[in-house]
Amino acid sequence: MIGRLRGILAEVGEAECLIDCGGVGYVATCGARTLGRLPAPGDETTLFIHSQWSQDQGPRLYGFLTRDERKVFTLLQTIQGVGPKAALGVLDVLPPAELAAAVAREDKAAVGRANGVGPKLALRIVTELKGKSLTDGVFAPTAPGVHAEAAVAAPPPPSVTGEAVAALLGLGIAEVNARRAVDHALIKLGEEAELPLVIRTALQELGR
Repeated sequence: MIGRLRGILAEVGEAECLIDCGGVGYVATCGARTLGRLPAPGDETTLFIHSQWSQDQGPRLYGFLTRDERKVFTLLQTIQGVGPKAALGVLDVLPPAELAAAVAREDKAAVGRANGVGPKLALRIVTELKGKSLTDGVFAPTAPGVHAEAAVAAPPPPSVTGEAVAALLGLGIAEVNARRAVDHALIKLGEEAELPLVIRTALQELGR
Protein backbone atom coordinates (compact mmCIF):
# COMPACT_ATOMS: atom_id res chain seq x y z
CA MET A 1 0.00 0.00 0.00
CA ILE A 2 1.35 3.43 -0.94
CA GLY A 3 1.41 5.92 1.94
CA ARG A 4 3.52 8.73 0.51
CA LEU A 5 4.83 9.95 -2.83
CA ARG A 6 7.84 12.19 -3.25
CA GLY A 7 8.88 13.21 -6.71
CA ILE A 8 8.60 15.72 -9.52
CA LEU A 9 5.19 17.22 -10.20
CA ALA A 10 4.69 16.44 -13.88
CA GLU A 11 1.08 17.49 -14.53
CA VAL A 12 -1.85 19.10 -12.73
CA GLY A 13 -5.42 18.50 -13.94
CA GLU A 14 -8.83 19.58 -12.74
CA ALA A 15 -9.11 16.84 -10.14
CA GLU A 16 -5.78 15.02 -10.12
CA CYS A 17 -2.05 15.39 -10.52
CA LEU A 18 0.76 13.25 -11.90
CA ILE A 19 3.93 12.78 -9.87
CA ASP A 20 7.06 11.31 -11.44
CA CYS A 21 8.85 9.15 -8.88
CA GLY A 22 12.05 7.79 -10.35
CA GLY A 23 10.57 7.48 -13.82
CA VAL A 24 7.25 6.03 -12.70
CA GLY A 25 4.24 8.33 -12.96
CA TYR A 26 1.60 8.10 -10.23
CA VAL A 27 -1.81 9.70 -10.67
CA ALA A 28 -3.27 11.04 -7.42
CA THR A 29 -6.80 12.39 -7.07
CA CYS A 30 -6.79 15.60 -5.02
CA GLY A 31 -9.20 18.23 -3.78
CA ALA A 32 -9.22 21.70 -5.30
CA ARG A 33 -7.52 23.16 -2.22
CA THR A 34 -4.64 20.69 -2.47
CA LEU A 35 -4.22 21.22 -6.21
CA GLY A 36 -4.12 24.98 -5.67
CA ARG A 37 -1.30 24.64 -3.14
CA LEU A 38 0.97 22.46 -5.28
CA PRO A 39 4.22 23.92 -6.64
CA ALA A 40 4.71 24.60 -10.33
CA PRO A 41 5.10 21.59 -12.64
CA GLY A 42 8.73 20.55 -12.74
CA ASP A 43 9.27 21.18 -9.03
CA GLU A 44 9.56 18.51 -6.36
CA THR A 45 6.59 17.83 -4.11
CA THR A 46 5.45 15.36 -1.48
CA LEU A 47 1.93 13.99 -1.09
CA PHE A 48 0.57 11.86 1.74
CA ILE A 49 -1.44 9.12 0.08
CA HIS A 50 -4.63 7.29 0.97
CA SER A 51 -4.86 4.16 -1.17
CA GLN A 52 -8.34 2.88 -1.97
CA TRP A 53 -9.72 0.10 -4.14
CA SER A 54 -13.18 -0.32 -5.59
CA GLN A 55 -14.72 -2.87 -7.94
CA ASP A 56 -15.75 -0.14 -10.38
CA GLN A 57 -12.51 1.85 -10.55
CA GLY A 58 -9.87 -0.51 -9.23
CA PRO A 59 -6.93 0.97 -7.27
CA ARG A 60 -6.99 4.71 -6.70
CA LEU A 61 -4.67 7.11 -4.90
CA TYR A 62 -5.85 10.21 -3.05
CA GLY A 63 -3.22 12.82 -2.28
CA PHE A 64 -2.87 15.38 0.54
CA LEU A 65 -0.21 17.85 1.61
CA THR A 66 -0.45 17.02 5.33
CA ARG A 67 -0.98 13.91 7.42
CA ASP A 68 -3.93 15.57 9.18
CA GLU A 69 -5.75 16.06 5.88
CA ARG A 70 -5.25 12.39 5.01
CA LYS A 71 -6.42 11.39 8.48
CA VAL A 72 -9.61 13.45 8.25
CA PHE A 73 -10.30 12.16 4.72
CA THR A 74 -10.15 8.60 6.03
CA LEU A 75 -12.23 9.43 9.10
CA LEU A 76 -14.94 11.18 7.11
CA GLN A 77 -15.50 8.09 4.99
CA THR A 78 -16.44 6.07 8.05
CA ILE A 79 -19.61 8.19 8.21
CA GLN A 80 -22.61 6.81 6.34
CA GLY A 81 -23.23 8.73 3.13
CA VAL A 82 -19.73 10.22 2.88
CA GLY A 83 -17.69 8.94 -0.04
CA PRO A 84 -14.36 10.17 -1.40
CA LYS A 85 -15.91 13.04 -3.37
CA ALA A 86 -17.81 14.43 -0.39
CA ALA A 87 -14.81 13.97 1.91
CA LEU A 88 -12.61 15.95 -0.49
CA GLY A 89 -15.34 18.58 -0.69
CA VAL A 90 -15.36 19.02 3.08
CA LEU A 91 -11.58 19.43 3.16
CA ASP A 92 -11.78 21.98 0.34
CA VAL A 93 -13.84 24.34 2.52
CA LEU A 94 -12.61 23.34 5.99
CA PRO A 95 -9.00 22.29 6.69
CA PRO A 96 -8.69 19.88 9.65
CA ALA A 97 -8.31 22.49 12.41
CA GLU A 98 -11.19 24.56 11.05
CA LEU A 99 -13.36 21.45 10.74
CA ALA A 100 -12.62 20.60 14.39
CA ALA A 101 -13.66 24.12 15.37
CA ALA A 102 -16.87 23.85 13.30
CA VAL A 103 -17.74 20.53 14.94
CA ALA A 104 -17.05 21.99 18.40
CA ARG A 105 -19.53 24.82 17.83
CA GLU A 106 -21.96 22.52 15.96
CA ASP A 107 -21.71 24.69 12.86
CA LYS A 108 -23.65 22.56 10.37
CA ALA A 109 -23.83 25.46 7.91
CA ALA A 110 -20.04 25.59 7.59
CA VAL A 111 -19.83 21.87 6.82
CA GLY A 112 -22.79 22.18 4.45
CA ARG A 113 -20.81 24.54 2.19
CA ALA A 114 -18.93 21.53 0.85
CA ASN A 115 -19.88 20.22 -2.58
CA GLY A 116 -22.00 17.09 -2.28
CA VAL A 117 -22.93 17.72 1.36
CA GLY A 118 -26.56 18.59 2.07
CA PRO A 119 -28.06 19.72 5.39
CA LYS A 120 -28.82 16.20 6.62
CA LEU A 121 -25.37 14.90 5.80
CA ALA A 122 -23.75 17.99 7.36
CA LEU A 123 -25.66 17.28 10.58
CA ARG A 124 -24.53 13.66 10.53
CA ILE A 125 -20.90 14.69 10.02
CA VAL A 126 -20.99 17.17 12.90
CA THR A 127 -22.70 14.64 15.16
CA GLU A 128 -20.42 11.70 14.41
CA LEU A 129 -17.14 13.65 14.56
CA LYS A 130 -17.78 14.83 18.11
CA GLY A 131 -15.23 13.43 20.50
CA LYS A 132 -12.87 12.32 17.72
CA SER A 133 -9.35 13.58 17.17
CA LEU A 134 -9.20 15.47 13.87
CA THR A 135 -5.69 16.89 14.24
CA ASP A 136 -2.80 16.19 16.57
CA GLY A 137 -3.87 17.33 20.02
CA VAL A 138 -7.23 18.74 18.89
CA PHE A 139 -10.46 16.94 19.77
CA ALA A 140 -14.04 17.88 18.99
CA PRO A 141 -16.06 18.03 22.25
CA THR A 142 -18.79 15.43 22.64
CA ALA A 143 -21.26 18.01 23.96
CA PRO A 144 -21.19 21.43 25.65
CA GLY A 145 -19.33 20.97 28.92
CA VAL A 146 -18.65 17.28 28.25
CA HIS A 147 -15.32 16.25 26.76
CA ALA A 148 -13.83 13.02 25.57
CA GLU A 149 -10.80 11.65 27.37
CA ALA A 150 -7.71 13.72 26.55
CA ALA A 151 -9.87 16.38 24.89
CA VAL A 152 -8.97 20.00 25.36
CA ALA A 153 -11.02 21.91 27.91
CA ALA A 154 -12.11 24.55 25.43
CA PRO A 155 -12.98 24.63 21.73
CA PRO A 156 -9.93 24.46 19.46
CA PRO A 157 -8.23 27.82 18.98
CA PRO A 158 -8.46 29.48 15.58
CA SER A 159 -5.91 28.10 13.15
CA VAL A 160 -3.13 30.24 11.71
CA THR A 161 -4.72 29.68 8.32
CA GLY A 162 -8.11 30.94 9.46
CA GLU A 163 -6.70 33.97 11.26
CA ALA A 164 -4.45 34.92 8.35
CA VAL A 165 -7.32 34.63 5.87
CA ALA A 166 -9.51 36.74 8.16
CA ALA A 167 -6.80 39.39 8.32
CA LEU A 168 -6.58 39.54 4.53
CA LEU A 169 -10.36 39.69 4.21
CA GLY A 170 -10.23 42.70 6.54
CA LEU A 171 -7.97 44.38 3.98
CA GLY A 172 -10.60 43.94 1.30
CA ILE A 173 -9.02 40.94 -0.42
CA ALA A 174 -11.41 38.41 -1.96
CA GLU A 175 -11.68 35.16 0.02
CA VAL A 176 -10.52 32.90 -2.80
CA ASN A 177 -7.39 35.04 -3.34
CA ALA A 178 -6.77 35.32 0.40
CA ARG A 179 -6.92 31.55 0.93
CA ARG A 180 -4.66 30.87 -2.05
CA ALA A 181 -2.07 33.40 -0.86
CA VAL A 182 -2.11 32.04 2.71
CA ASP A 183 -1.80 28.46 1.47
CA HIS A 184 1.22 29.39 -0.68
CA ALA A 185 2.76 31.24 2.28
CA LEU A 186 2.41 28.19 4.53
CA ILE A 187 4.00 25.98 1.88
CA LYS A 188 7.03 28.30 1.89
CA LEU A 189 7.19 28.84 5.65
CA GLY A 190 5.90 25.55 7.03
CA GLU A 191 2.77 24.77 9.03
CA GLU A 192 4.36 26.01 12.29
CA ALA A 193 5.02 29.56 11.03
CA GLU A 194 3.83 32.42 13.22
CA LEU A 195 0.79 34.44 12.18
CA PRO A 196 2.46 37.84 11.50
CA LEU A 197 5.02 36.23 9.19
CA VAL A 198 2.31 34.26 7.38
CA ILE A 199 0.32 37.46 6.78
CA ARG A 200 3.36 39.35 5.49
CA THR A 201 4.34 36.53 3.16
CA ALA A 202 0.76 36.19 1.89
CA LEU A 203 0.68 39.91 1.12
CA GLN A 204 3.91 39.52 -0.82
CA GLU A 205 2.28 36.69 -2.78
CA LEU A 206 -0.48 39.14 -3.66
CA GLY A 207 2.01 41.80 -4.69
CA ARG A 208 1.19 44.15 -1.78
